[in-house]
Amino acid sequence: MTREHLSGVRDTTSSAERRYFELLRAQSAEQRLRTAALLTGAVRELGESAVRERHPEASEREVRAMLADRLYGPGTGARLFPARRR
Repeated sequence: MTREHLSGVRDTTSSAERRYFELLRAQSAEQRLRTAALLTGAVRELGESAVRERHPEASEREVRAMLADRLYGPGTGARLFPARRR
């Protein structure tokens, strides 16, 4: 399945995409894992930033719960970050 099929939008030229995959294949497994972890962290930070922009009053825990809902579906945040009992 191609990216165009998934999103309907293509913002990268075919030659740039080929070069990107060539560079990935040239990396060791450790380098690819490190790259994936860095990209995942960057995406998470962007998601948290978007949640904070929409909900500036939210605590860090609430931001994480709302992001979990966005990424994994409604109700996920409540399961992963249950309300604290005092």
